Amino acid sequence: MVMASKSTGGGRGSGDVSGRTRVGRYELGRTLGEGTFAKVKFAKNMDTGENVAIKIMDKEKVLKHKMVGQIKREISTMKLIRHPNVIRLYEVMASKTKIYIVMEFVTGGELFDKIATRGRLREDEARKYFQQLINAVDYCHSRGVYHRDLKPENLLLDEKGLLKVSDFGLSALPQQVREDGLLHTTCGTPNYVAPEIINNKGYDGAKADLWSCGVILFVLMAGYLPFEESNIQALYKKIFKADFTCPAWFSASAKKLIKRILDPNPSTRITIAEVIENEWFKKGYKPPVFAQEEVNLDDVNSIFNESQDSSNLVVERREERPSAAPVTMNAFELISTSRGLNLSSLFEKQMGLVKRETRFTSKCPANEIISKIEQAAGPMGFDVKKNNYKMKLQGEKSGRKGHLSITTEVFEVAPSLHMVELRKATGDTLEFHKFYKNLSTGLKDVVWKAPDEENNQENNVAASSLKT
Repeated sequence: MVMASKSTGGGRGSGDVSGRTRVGRYELGRTLGEGTFAKVKFAKNMDTGENVAIKIMDKEKVLKHKMVGQIKREISTMKLIRHPNVIRLYEVMASKTKIYIVMEFVTGGELFDKIATRGRLREDEARKYFQQLINAVDYCHSRGVYHRDLKPENLLLDEKGLLKVSDFGLSALPQQVREDGLLHTTCGTPNYVAPEIINNKGYDGAKADLWSCGVILFVLMAGYLPFEESNIQALYKKIFKADFTCPAWFSASAKKLIKRILDPNPSTRITIAEVIENEWFKKGYKPPVFAQEEVNLDDVNSIFNESQDSSNLVVERREERPSAAPVTMNAFELISTSRGLNLSSLFEKQMGLVKRETRFTSKCPANEIISKIEQAAGPMGFDVKKNNYKMKLQGEKSGRKGHLSITTEVFEVAPSLHMVELRKATGDTLEFHKFYKNLSTGLKDVVWKAPDEENNQENNVAASSLKT
């Protein structure tokens, strides 16, 4: 998905208000993700009670950066795809200034989280996810759609553990194929990208996607990447030669299939049709069952049509209330922050495991939490901007991927309990990880620990002292 950031500024005045925002029949909730051109928010359909995710884009920004073609392509792509293993796009709406893309909301988190938390998957479990991935990619290709940025972070899980492919921001539709029948846009994530894309001489989108699927399968079963180097040229060298070694725990048939997928020569690389017929792949395979639907793309063009009938435009309505307290997080949103219905992940016990967002709970007053974060972030070289119970921390120095920018929000879960969410808006994830480790040192008095956690910590200290 194309994500986006929005800077916040100023302090909280006595006349400030906060509250819920309604767009059409949807009530907007917490922010799920941010990037350069959009923001994704949790939302609830007030007619049906269904939870959804809404991507919100600023029309002016999209036009200014000449992104209309890419946005139309992304929306068209998502509307064309109706498959149980692909994130569903329900509808597209527009106001005078914004575009709203209403999508399926899944609560199982990223497939990448499983690997980051548990390490490598068992071969049978990895095969199950790989089968679902191939099902989705094969269907996309049958509709003339190529993803071009397949990686574990773009593979989500629903509450039943069903794989859902997301993020078609880099996808290619048939009209992007040149006269030579090949695609010519270099894109994707370096570790997962096929050698022919790096070569920049044109490539077959289906074969390039399959290469990425092969890298994903390797990561699922190994717990690490087949091609990894800190130097980009050294990385490309390994990819060009398909210089990798399968771990000893891979079965012989899995090794053979992965080597056929990660063939640097696209003309001899195995095809998806051949993968589906492969004996290792077929074990326990269940073809997807779903109904085909006719798709109308008329509304995609209409959202950028300035002469559009104003009666078709939606309006943002804010149900305002005095901002004497942080936004209250309802049960639906509380559950949406956890993996499935397991609320234990809300109370981050392992402070070291940080990805692109993290959260902790506190029994301190909201104003004190905000003040403590500000005090801790300042000496670390971050400029702090506050807006009610939201903060934006902007790194003064540029890192590996530009300036690190972090958004923070305090939610009221109960009268005496707050949840604090920190999310990387821009910059490098590893730098965010280091920032949070340093920040958490200054927040020891703020983070709430359950009594059993405190006892466990005391026991751990006692145990370690016995060993020394």
